[in-house]
This record gives sequence, structure tokens and C-alpha cells, in this order.
Amino acid sequence: MGDPIPGARSAPADARFPLRVVGLMSGTSHDGVDAAACDLRLAGDTLTLTPLGHLSVPYPTALRNELVAALPPAATSAETFCRLDTGIGQAFADVAARAVAELCDGRADLVVSHGQTLFHWVSDGGASYGGSGSGAASGGGVRGTLQIGEPAWIAEATGLPVVSGLRTRDVAAGGQGAPLVGLFDALWLAGRPGTAVALNLGGIANVTVLSGAGGTPVAFDTGPACALLDAATRHVTGDRLAFDADGALAARGRVLPDLLARLLDEPYYARPAPKSTGKELFHLPYLLDRLGPAVPTAEDLLATLVALTARTVADAVRGTATEVVASGGGTRNPVLMAALRAELPGVAVLSSDELGVPSQAKEALAFAVLGWHTWHGLPGVLTGATGARHASVLGSVTPGPDGRYPPGRSAGVERPGRLEIARSV
Repeated sequence: MGDPIPGARSAPADARFPLRVVGLMSGTSHDGVDAAACDLRLAGDTLTLTPLGHLSVPYPTALRNELVAALPPAATSAETFCRLDTGIGQAFADVAARAVAELCDGRADLVVSHGQTLFHWVSDGGASYGGSGSGAASGGGVRGTLQIGEPAWIAEATGLPVVSGLRTRDVAAGGQGAPLVGLFDALWLAGRPGTAVALNLGGIANVTVLSGAGGTPVAFDTGPACALLDAATRHVTGDRLAFDADGALAARGRVLPDLLARLLDEPYYARPAPKSTGKELFHLPYLLDRLGPAVPTAEDLLATLVALTARTVADAVRGTATEVVASGGGTRNPVLMAALRAELPGVAVLSSDELGVPSQAKEALAFAVLGWHTWHGLPGVLTGATGARHASVLGSVTPGPDGRYPPGRSAGVERPGRLEIARSV
């Protein structure tokens, strides 16, 4: 067999033994790679997650600039796509190797990579290219989704198997492919009183709405969270600021009712869930087209965009939610969080940190949990949560250099019924 592979250990085949997993995530803010490590162990119907730590690494400036230049509505080329797929794969690989070394004492079993979304293809109701699954994508359906960052670089750098491409299987089954955190949220918040809602405030805001009466949770994107805020901040500051830190600019502005009304007149908000969106729709030219003849001040523009995010999130859960548990970069904007609380009087708005899940690591941990399910041959989507015809085992696997491959489902092991967050070791 040769020398042991650095970072690798003999991964347990039985779901009842601990699996040490590194989850990698880069969201619609496109600013870098988040890594979170954890030990996962199944006992009965409870999956216990022990966080081992997390880290965030910005993309190299040149790589991020090339990525942003290739995003919709810009055109790109096969050459640029290849460079980005390689460069982002290498960036993920570097972060994965750091996570194994710094968070896992040099030993892990599996890496789960979300990759970087380059395009999320939402149907406008027009013709498809055909194929057995083409009928599922009517208006508002998803025809395809593209996450880049070649996983072979991660496997080579870490010596570990890699689960990647998790979204596409759900799309192939007629689902939205996003958001995929619904399973994590449903397991984690199981048993909370009333109707709990998990909210992620990244570039795009998404929610998982749980039913306290035992109904099927539903997960969907509500609209922009930081996408338009960050684009506007870069625009009004001439790229001097990448985001409005602490909502400082928005705090000095006032909400412009006419502009807010124009922004709320977006058909996406009225579509029924499940639904998904991205920067294919919510980008700077989209915003500039809606400003009207009177150009607002930077402060008023950002204050109005804060109001837009707060209103669209609140409208999506108003009359349903009894508590909202928020995570993601938007939770660091106190002006946004205050606006959300004002839109939802009587509803407790918490941070995921208060329930044991670091808000900046939640999505990476969620993908670690999804990868655990894939490793053990278990579906990673709740039936009905994304609109798919059935729940699927998600993703593709790139074997580690020693050829390790998922063992599949262990005899007598079913999908967990709850997720317990243990104290960090």
C-alpha cells in the first residue's frame, strides 16, 4: 500500500462510528472560502455534531476580480471558465489542507465542497433542450446549476475523498437545488416550539420554514440579502469599500418609499415557494435600472436596500414564524437586524450562535452534514422541501489517492431524526 497519505485515516464504514468531516463553502458574496470541521456520530436517530472550529480565507485578489468579471450579466469564455474552475479548485484545496492541519489535528476522513456558484439557471417558461427531466422546469423551475472549483485539487492536496456537486442531483429530480440547508435546519431545530424559521443572510437570503405540526419543511430563497447592498456599496464608493461595515452608511440614511416600492415590484417575490434565485437576477445593473431619474444619496440608497431585504424576508414568513434563527454575513449588520426585528414584532429573532452553531460557519457545517449523508448512502434532501419529485442521495465523489469510496448505507441505519450540537472540544 505504500506510505500513509498525509491527512488521511481509515474512514469508518458504519454510520454509528464518528466521521471527521471538513465542509467547504463559498456563497453568493463570492468573497472567499469558509471551512468548518466537525465530528459526526449517529446514535439511535440522533446525529451528534461536535464542532472543531472554522476559518475563512479571502480569495486572492486577482482570482476574485476574474470571478466577479465573469458573473452574470457579463459574458464569459471557455478559457475563463477553465481558469476559474482550476483557480477556485486550488483555492478550496489550500483552505481544505489548512483546515485539516489547523482544525483537525492533521487527521480527517472526508471533505465536502460546495464549490463556487457561477450560474443558477432558472427557467422563464421557454423551451428546454429536451431530455427525460426537461418537463420539470416550467416557469420559475430550475434547469441547471453550475458550481465550479474542481474537486480533484482538493483530493490531491488533502489525501481525502471529496463529495462535491451536491446541488445538481436535486435539480435533476425536479427540485430547485437551492437552498440545500433545509435538511440541516430541520434536524437541528426539530422539537422547537411553535414554527421555527432558519434564516441565512448571505448574498441571497434563504429560509427553512419548519412546521410545528409535523408537516413538511419548505426551503426557499426570499430575495437579496447582501447582494444588492454590497454591489451598491462598491458602486457608490468607487470600489473603495466592499461592503457597508456595521451598516454605518445605511444608518445615516433614510428609506425612500418610491424607490422601495419600485424594488418591491419584482415578480420573483410573488412566486410561490419552493423557489430559488441568485445574482443572475439581483446584480448592479438590475439595481441601477430601478433608481429612477433622481439619484439617491449613498446613505439613502443603502438604507432603502436594507429595508428591501428586511421586508422581503419578513413577508416570506409573516404570520407563520414564531421565531427566526439567523446566520450568515448579514447578521453582522446591526442596521439590517434591527430592521428585520421591526418588521416582525412579536417574533423572536435570534442568532444561530445562541443555539450553538457559529453563524459564520453554519453553511459549511450544513454541507459537512450533507456529505455525511452522502457517505452513508442517505438522502440529503427532505421530500418536498425543494420541490423535487423525490429525495436523493446528493453529490459526486472524488476518491482519495488510496481509492477510498463511500461504503453506502449501513444495514439498519436510517436517516437521522434530529441533530444535536455538542460542545466544541
